[in-house]
Amino acid sequence: MSKALPQLRRGLLLASAASIGIAWPVWAQSPVAPQTNPTAQVGTAEAGSAPADADLTSQSASGNNLEEPEIVVTAQKRVERLQDVPLAVTALSGDQLAQRQTNDTQGLVQAVPSLSFQQGSNPTNTTFRVRGVGTTLFSQGVEPSVSVVVDGVVSARQAQSFVDFADLERIEVLRGPQGTLFGRNSTAGVIHIITARPSRDFEGRFEASIAEMDEYRIKGTVSGPISDTVGARVTGYYNSVGGYLNNVTTGGESGGNEGYGVRGKLEWDVTRNLNFLLSADYRKSNAACCRTLLFSTQNPSLAALYAPVVATFRNRDVLENVPTSSSTEQATFSAQGDWDLGGATVTSITAYQSFDNYAQIDNDSLNTPVPLYVGGGNNPAKYDDQSGTVKLHNFTQELRVGSDGSRDLTYVAGVFYSKLDLDRTFRRRRAVCATGLLGQPCAAAATTFQSAQHVAELSQESIAAFGQAEYSILDGLKAIGGLRVQYEKVSVRGSRTAPILPGDVVFPAHNPGSGFREANDTAVTGKAGLQYEFSRYAQIYGTYTRGYKGLGFDTEITADFANQLAVQPEHVNAYEIGFKGRTADNKLSVAAALFLANYSNLQVQANRSDVNTGVVTFVQTNAGSTRTKGFEIEATLRPSSSFSVDAAVTYIDSSVDVDGLNCPLQFQAAAPVLTDDFPVNSCYRRRFTAPTGTVITSGPIQDIRGGTLPAAPRWRINLSPRYEHDLPGTKLAGFVQVNLNFQSRQQFAIEQDSLLVQDAYALVDMSVGVSDQNGSYTLTMFVENLFDENYTTNLQHGTLLASTASPFDIYGQVNKDANRYFGATLGVRF
Repeated sequence: MSKALPQLRRGLLLASAASIGIAWPVWAQSPVAPQTNPTAQVGTAEAGSAPADADLTSQSASGNNLEEPEIVVTAQKRVERLQDVPLAVTALSGDQLAQRQTNDTQGLVQAVPSLSFQQGSNPTNTTFRVRGVGTTLFSQGVEPSVSVVVDGVVSARQAQSFVDFADLERIEVLRGPQGTLFGRNSTAGVIHIITARPSRDFEGRFEASIAEMDEYRIKGTVSGPISDTVGARVTGYYNSVGGYLNNVTTGGESGGNEGYGVRGKLEWDVTRNLNFLLSADYRKSNAACCRTLLFSTQNPSLAALYAPVVATFRNRDVLENVPTSSSTEQATFSAQGDWDLGGATVTSITAYQSFDNYAQIDNDSLNTPVPLYVGGGNNPAKYDDQSGTVKLHNFTQELRVGSDGSRDLTYVAGVFYSKLDLDRTFRRRRAVCATGLLGQPCAAAATTFQSAQHVAELSQESIAAFGQAEYSILDGLKAIGGLRVQYEKVSVRGSRTAPILPGDVVFPAHNPGSGFREANDTAVTGKAGLQYEFSRYAQIYGTYTRGYKGLGFDTEITADFANQLAVQPEHVNAYEIGFKGRTADNKLSVAAALFLANYSNLQVQANRSDVNTGVVTFVQTNAGSTRTKGFEIEATLRPSSSFSVDAAVTYIDSSVDVDGLNCPLQFQAAAPVLTDDFPVNSCYRRRFTAPTGTVITSGPIQDIRGGTLPAAPRWRINLSPRYEHDLPGTKLAGFVQVNLNFQSRQQFAIEQDSLLVQDAYALVDMSVGVSDQNGSYTLTMFVENLFDENYTTNLQHGTLLASTASPFDIYGQVNKDANRYFGATLGVRF
């Protein structure tokens, strides 16, 4: 943490100076109404949760409406004031995200301290975490822990969730298990993305951005009525982001991406009480992602192979002769109907999703079209082919009824059905050289090619009935209760062939085989609690939630399709106590929560010793438990209509207990052989007698007790002051905003590998700009990572020459925000 303290101090100094400096005019003179909306509208209510013609437009969270703001959300699948919702929710409007230059879901982590992100080699093994909890098992046959919902449609897999933002109404981040209303893949939380609906009047907006390292972004929206009862909205975007890594092989760039998308909505008010909304969304992207960089090595042989790349933690150079890339194409079609019964609304959401991803990796990271000798025995000389696809089709249907909240009993109840079909393929081929000269092409006689490929087909079907209600026991006191009953059936059919080409041999541990497995499960989860409202402006609540993460199967190339057992459900018991309050004039609002969550039967990737051979294999299984506890505080200070400060602090104390994990590479050589009294938090090799009577010694393993969850920093802090004021003698208003984000040290490996740790760091972003009086035109100049703070989004050991004798070959990933860069955005509204 000490390395980040100077950065944190500089950031706090800048943010504090900005707060004091730009606030001084506020206190020194009469406030002048801003000409644009600093914090924007968080909550025009989602019309799908209420009658379409209801006047649910909430007032601004700042500006001239300080006395009666109504931030409206649908976190409980019905329209409510954020102030009234008895759970921890962060609500951000599309304008607020634009002011932060937040262009995609990954950028949300800078706005929501309880949300974190761990980069993988492609979208299918990248994950969000809420309160330190996320997916620790990366297989397409297993569901995520953080559910991403777009306009009421649940994403089947988290790979679908890494999308660009365009024409958003708001985003709600729900923290803690949300399974009662949102289903089984939300044991950590929910990211709910709500896009804008057709408007009653003709309107449009256009936005263009340019930034260093060849970044260009364009977004546009047109919306309005077609007739008295029909409205439409069309949105499109195009992004081209140049690479921020240098490919020494080609002299070009790596790490960039290009993507585009279009979304259309058609809304029909059939009657005053009946509304239909049809939506179609299509997106395509191609990314040179996610290249691993060599950060550290003490091996002269590896350094020579990578020359002229130099291993440092600020390295931005790669060697690629095969592009590392990920191509994604996805589409979502949905139909939503809302029928106002008078006191309650019936909602139906029918949706179909398709998602295709192709990922390719230059796994050896060497510039060579032919196998090179890299030293020693069976070290792989070249990965000729490491690529795979994920294709899914998902149909969902939800039917629910929700009360309008006008009576002592408020409720939501419904049924949900889902049918998922997913195909997973992967192939790998590499060469090994028995002898040779380091860094030189292998002799044909000394070269052996190893290869394998597979295809897996997963089918998952589920049905659930759910309900949640709140009842006013006494004046201000409410009882909360909810229940969800769900049934799911999962099956997988897979086959692996090896070798791929004539003359190859079988890739190690990839013997040919095929099989079919299926499993089913029924679960009951729920929620209970109490809420007390002191007044319209203050409440406290306490809740208990039982969460559930469903069955899964291994769909990857190493799976034993004939004999594998289903990964069993993961369960969580979560407790939360919270407070929400604001002053009557809305100059100060505060939300705080204490939380404790105990997860059992944790779904993980762990190493297991074969009972017959002792060989340690990497399998998907259930192992151990984890616990997270901590607190969150969010506050907004609005001393005037021109100035606001948003602040948030999250503290997470995580602990994980898991048996049979891999031993960190640097400790494997010294692992003792034991027959009993196995230690905890220490490496050992287990000696046992197999069923055949043979004495077996396992590979190095460890049993973790009290470890830290990966990508779960203990502290995360956000501070964001913004000031907006008329420019004298003009018809313009100027604004300035500073965003400070600090996070403490974090571990990247569940194996508690001390070499795979990111030190604490702080990021400071800043923007200044001008707008005309009615906000029709806005020009913003911004800088990301003002102090050029270096950090990584993931760390791992290398696979080329890493060994127990050389464990310090450390690789990792960085994103563009690990570099300082400047840019500008022009926005037009009409």
